[in-house]
Amino acid sequence: METGVARTQVQSMEVSQGSELTLPFIFQAPAAGDTWQAHREQIQRVVEAELPRAGGVLFRGFAFEGEADFEAFACSFGHELLTYDYASTPRTKLNNRVYTSTEYPAHQVIPLHNEQSYSLNWPMKIWFHCVQASQVGGETPIADSREVYRQLDPVIRQRFADKRLMYVRNYGNGLDLPWQQAFSTEDRAQVEQFCKASNIEFEWDEEGELSTRQVCQAVARHPVSGEWVWFNQAHLFHISNLAPAVRETLISIVGEEGVPRNVFYGDGSPIELEALEHVRAVLQRCQVSFPWQAGDVLMLDNMLVAHGRSTFQGARKVVVAMAEPASAS
Repeated sequence: METGVARTQVQSMEVSQGSELTLPFIFQAPAAGDTWQAHREQIQRVVEAELPRAGGVLFRGFAFEGEADFEAFACSFGHELLTYDYASTPRTKLNNRVYTSTEYPAHQVIPLHNEQSYSLNWPMKIWFHCVQASQVGGETPIADSREVYRQLDPVIRQRFADKRLMYVRNYGNGLDLPWQQAFSTEDRAQVEQFCKASNIEFEWDEEGELSTRQVCQAVARHPVSGEWVWFNQAHLFHISNLAPAVRETLISIVGEEGVPRNVFYGDGSPIELEALEHVRAVLQRCQVSFPWQAGDVLMLDNMLVAHGRSTFQGARKVVVAMAEPASAS
């Protein structure tokens, strides 16, 4: 499809060896400070043509008047925005259905992941808006999940696909999100209703704290293109993702079964550390990184592209919106 937009590239892009520089596709505002509304039809054509191919589109140079304007932009693609249900990380709700990006300390890296791929329900679209770029670092690295799938050892990939993954979560205790925050309710009955509807096993302990288990996909097929993607958060949820000192301290306090989160194969057997290290290495090899500019908006197909966060120095504000719910078939 002809979009009428010249293909541009981002400087300082880090790309895996042998890959074409196609992610993200960049749509630069024709004139600095143009509103997105003035180019709405062209933006829609660009997204229709480039999002399925590249997996991500970066809009640069447009003037966004606050979070409400960003929300209107995300809504302009025809889907109601989603709330952040069954959360795994701390966020703050800012404007109706716009949230802060994950509120982890600046010195921590957030590994590449597809949003909510630790569950059976996820958003198909996700938008990031850079309100304030940090002085140093703070990039939102991305990776093509189709390429990750292709580069993984076929034996490891098939083992994950066949066995699937069991995510185990222990909420609260001052160690992770309390269940009230994860499920956005103070009502235990509502939590139980959500879990039953989502095929999540749950258990309450004597202190009223919650534990859950859910078996989910390791790979998935895109519902439109039919392409296979690596689609899980095993490398992130697994206890090996924690720094050794943190891991040892947690286990000494609550035992290995009581750590805030962990993941196993779907039958409950342990995932080999060598397999997880291989997955992490492939993700790193496929990673693309670019420096944020204030005003940027990055739109991703959440199944086609994973995202993360680099460490940073200085103030940083990136806000997020999600839309178009999808479920495991």
